[in-house]
Amino acid sequence: MAIFNKVLVANRGAVASRVLRACNTLGIPCAAIYSDADRGAPWLALAGETVHIGASPARESYLNQATILRVARELHCDALHPGYGFLSEHAGFADAVERSGLRFIGPAPRWIEAMGHKTRARELAAAEGLPVGRGSTVLSGTREAMLATAQDIGYPLLVKAASGGGGIGMLPVRNRDELLAAVERAGAMAERSFANGEVYLERLIERPRHVEMQLLGDRHGRLMHVFERDCSVQRRHQKIIEEAPAPRVDRARVQALLAQTASTFERLGYDNLGTVEMLLTPDGEFRFLEMNTRLQVEHGVTEEVTGIDLVAAQLSSSAGKALDEIVPEAPRLHGHAIEARVYAEDPKRFLPSPGTLVEFAPPAGPGIRVETGYAAGREVTPYYDPLLAKVIARADHRGAAIDRLIDALQAFRIGGVKHNVPALVAILDSGEFRDGRVHTELATEVVSRGPVATVR
Repeated sequence: MAIFNKVLVANRGAVASRVLRACNTLGIPCAAIYSDADRGAPWLALAGETVHIGASPARESYLNQATILRVARELHCDALHPGYGFLSEHAGFADAVERSGLRFIGPAPRWIEAMGHKTRARELAAAEGLPVGRGSTVLSGTREAMLATAQDIGYPLLVKAASGGGGIGMLPVRNRDELLAAVERAGAMAERSFANGEVYLERLIERPRHVEMQLLGDRHGRLMHVFERDCSVQRRHQKIIEEAPAPRVDRARVQALLAQTASTFERLGYDNLGTVEMLLTPDGEFRFLEMNTRLQVEHGVTEEVTGIDLVAAQLSSSAGKALDEIVPEAPRLHGHAIEARVYAEDPKRFLPSPGTLVEFAPPAGPGIRVETGYAAGREVTPYYDPLLAKVIARADHRGAAIDRLIDALQAFRIGGVKHNVPALVAILDSGEFRDGRVHTELATEVVSRGPVATVR
């Protein structure tokens, strides 16, 4: 018997495809929504039912809460999966789903609320003894008070949006002359993107690593970690290459921090899939960054090295299954996996490149996994994130995984739009990446060295 009668997948593209596959594997009937721009999209064939949700702009379709809830009720769904992005970390929407009698596939809304505000999340982490770097509460008060707060933390700083993510509303500040303008600009960006203009300050760590810890909890008070991922290779504060496990780390220290983090959130009662993101400083210190209360884009690399279907686990946890039934044996690491995010964008400037995919032939072969929502002939529109595909390579050792991923990316045939495959290959083949000397500025540094071809 299926754990849900019917799940509505309230998202699009690669993540909609991934969730629909998991539902089909578990024998759960599923339905999908689509916008004007996504009419006839490949992933819709995986759903038992499909419903047109609205016009192409996200606010008229994938962010239209009232219409999504109406569709869920009309289709007699008893659960809703938000995927990632869009409404996946909207506490009000999660609460509305639960109050309407459906199960929100994710943690309890109170957790989305608690972790969705970055300063409150930092305060909770610090109170529980997790390592947290220097920062402020939400900025308010006079200009003089803001300047004094900044001086107390110490330059350089990051001005960051208190709600939201994806690098939006995040600006570096290197001296007091830059602060007030950056606060105003970051606040305006946050207000436009998240309807919340609150910002705060963090001490800027130069060239850090980004290491995140995968957690899985149930509704019975149990929680475990499923190891870590390194997501250091980024552009515009957004990840483009991720891997598991993290390279060149003190394994004992990472295991200790994983155990501490899992113990903390088990004690606090976290009840579903979640990811604690940490910065790893150049001198080897971990610093709590935030917690994402949803499925991560990069979940696939963890699945590849543990054999655990995290989406199926998330569905099962939401349905009330116990952790020891979802994951009967303690997770173990097997080999190494690396993911590259292929975007329709200029590989030098990282700017979106919408257009028609006149050719789209993803790679295949042993150890290669591709997640995508596109096919040849589809339009890459300006309405959504220009992610074309995620290409994951798994091998027994990291070096072999790098080589396998480079070969796969070079075999990926994409025509009609610019894409970042040349940049991805240059980064993966760089001496720094091969040595595991990754950090958040690596992508920019490698691309700036050139030459990186612009492919159309």
